[in-house]
Amino acid sequence: MATNGASESARQALINAYENELATTLKVLKAYPADKSELRPHAKCKNARELAWLFAMEQMLGTAAIHDKLDLSGGLPPAPDSLDEAILAFEKAGSDFLTALRASDLSGTVRFFTGPKQMGDIPKPQFLWFLLHDQIHHRGQFSIYLRMADGKVPSIYGPSADEPWM
Repeated sequence: MATNGASESARQALINAYENELATTLKVLKAYPADKSELRPHAKCKNARELAWLFAMEQMLGTAAIHDKLDLSGGLPPAPDSLDEAILAFEKAGSDFLTALRASDLSGTVRFFTGPKQMGDIPKPQFLWFLLHDQIHHRGQFSIYLRMADGKVPSIYGPSADEPWM
């Protein structure tokens, strides 16, 4: 675990951000109508079930990175057969990730994409922030799927049409 104040506070900021964003992402995932899990807004897009699986996969990648076991050589496992399974996997992966994050000092680097067809070493904190920002980005994408599926979009950072604050 980190011992100096600056790195400890940076690690705590990352933990706090993940705790908040994982809860919000879970709220959005659980609002999605399971019977519309195969919705694919465009041929180049993932369907909703596959996009939900991406959230779980990113948490698994983060945990692997923390434990110095990130290995992309075998590709990523395919999405489960149901949206419910993807959501359960996200809950477990998020819990596992936070446990690992709380116990880590985040020293070292991970080998990951640094550009098109380029790999390089990235400091672990930078990689974990990247994963969090990517989750937030894809959650916005998923909220559009949710609207298209006639689900109720919950409040994310403020009121939504379905969850007004006034």
